[in-house]
Amino acid sequence: MSDLGELDRPGTPTHPRARDVHPEQEPATTITDSATTESGTTDSAPTPSAVADPTAPEAAADPKVPGSRKPAADAKVPGPGEPAAGRKASAPRRGAADPVKALMHRHRELCERAVDPLEIAAGLEAHGITDRTAARFRHRDVFSLAEEMYARVSRDGDTPLPAPPATPRVRTGWALLSLLPGALCAAAVTAVHLTHGRSRLLVAAAGALAVALALRAALRRGPLSRTDADRPGPRPGAASGRTAPWTVWLIAYSLLGNGLLDSALAGGPDTLPTGTADGPWPLTAAPVLALALACAPAALTAHLFTVRTRRRLGASRGLEDFAAAVRPLLLGTFVLFLGALAGLLTLCAAVLDEPAVLAQALTLGSLLFLARLLTTHGFTYAPAVVLTAAATIEAAALATVFTSRLPGLGFLATPVETLVATLGAGSVPALACGVAALTLLVHATRKLTRASAHAPPEPAP
Repeated sequence: MSDLGELDRPGTPTHPRARDVHPEQEPATTITDSATTESGTTDSAPTPSAVADPTAPEAAADPKVPGSRKPAADAKVPGPGEPAAGRKASAPRRGAADPVKALMHRHRELCERAVDPLEIAAGLEAHGITDRTAARFRHRDVFSLAEEMYARVSRDGDTPLPAPPATPRVRTGWALLSLLPGALCAAAVTAVHLTHGRSRLLVAAAGALAVALALRAALRRGPLSRTDADRPGPRPGAASGRTAPWTVWLIAYSLLGNGLLDSALAGGPDTLPTGTADGPWPLTAAPVLALALACAPAALTAHLFTVRTRRRLGASRGLEDFAAAVRPLLLGTFVLFLGALAGLLTLCAAVLDEPAVLAQALTLGSLLFLARLLTTHGFTYAPAVVLTAAATIEAAALATVFTSRLPGLGFLATPVETLVATLGAGSVPALACGVAALTLLVHATRKLTRASAHAPPEPAP
């Protein structure tokens, strides 16, 4: 019996084949022993691993008859002072069996249609998964998590990977639509210069309506159209992206604002605008015509930006690599559009025999271009806020001048009078639009350099 007691004593087995029996139980025994040591007691209470599992396939073996097994009902549960032999250590309880596989099931369509890990990373980023979230899946960043998901698609999924998406091409439809606002605006300006009196007012109203409809059609198709409706991830609501009223105000101010401000500072205006540049309320049509003609360069540069970013999306090997490659493309696209706008503005000013207000027109054009570029990629909140702020500054400048005519409020017009006397009436919109455009440019370098901003749209269900 003493020999049997020695066999029942816990410790290192002495039989040559004893080490090979149930090797998977060693981690659980170690965990139990360590837990007992930390509690400061030894065999004072039965541990969870010491209770026999009734559903286990094996029971405690009889030491007298080798190979025999006791029924589950006759199995003796060792007490606190009894040896621990015959105890079956339960396997450590596992949490989620495969959290990455669960994540793949949640984003199954994204994994199946992805052509590289960066596309999966872009989709995960669009769904709000950050590097901190990836750390919960034991990955250092989103891209390493996307690499594992991409590598396991062929093993865990049965759907073959699709071919890479085709590169967007210049289509005749949206190319012609982008030329339509400039053509109609040029025709309207010509008609206004050829008419007089009430007919001039009717022609101007009809021309403005035609240009507005053409601009709306150009913004509904092509690279300047909104594509965020089919993109993954949360996007701002349509209410926060209503920039049309502020855009109309900014363009109208570039046409009528400078003349109105000069006239207000001089005590006017006494009459309505006559539609000429030398009247009591002069109009500056060159900036508006240049902006209308710049719709075509804006569409072309936006198309080039989309094509280049799609190529970078397939060639980059990480989110940081993609952001570093797209940032120069964004700045180059912005500079290219400004160059085209400056050329058109110089040409329009020479043809219409008007002063080329480069600062005012370039800042307004850059503001509208950046706002539209952000809107096409789904970021509508910042453009709406910035355009509202710029329009409010211009309206406040006019309001302070007219309010200063009231008794005791003459000091309200002092800032505007000083600015106009120093830099001219065009400095007010140039300053307002310049600060707004710079703000959007900084915002665009953060938002448009994300891979999620250029992820291809998800297929319709």
